[in-house]
Amino acid sequence: MSVDPLRRRLALSPLALGLAWGAAPAAHAAALPAAQSLGSELAQALRAGKPLVVMASLDGCPYCRLVRDNYLAPLLREGAIAVVQLDMQSAEAVTGFDGARSTHQAMLRGWSVKVAPTLLFFGKGAREAAPRLEGASIPDFYGAYLDERLRTARRALG
Repeated sequence: MSVDPLRRRLALSPLALGLAWGAAPAAHAAALPAAQSLGSELAQALRAGKPLVVMASLDGCPYCRLVRDNYLAPLLREGAIAVVQLDMQSAEAVTGFDGARSTHQAMLRGWSVKVAPTLLFFGKGAREAAPRLEGASIPDFYGAYLDERLRTARRALG
């Protein structure tokens, strides 16, 4: 149940990049749910046999929009992944894996996330189950990098 890598590659073509620059940020930010309670969201993902993908994004970031709209949102609609989003500059409240209250910004700083977009893949024990996928500047290979990390994270679930 994954989006065809060729279709994803085409979605990141120069034409798609140009279109993404002109899109309204608010419409795209809603494509993925904002994290509310990471512990609950991870538990729900694990019950479904999936890792939890956490996307670190920035409002207005065209690369974030491309990753969100052309990779993660289609996989979420297909039921292939469990994903939530944290905004690197947001003071919106979120509950961490340990139950402690924090903000999107503080949570990502605590994980040393410095690049948007960054995808983190969490599995059992709220441990990262695959290497992070940072940035999105090589669209020809992004789908393959994402697929490999998802395979690695799923294998780590046992």
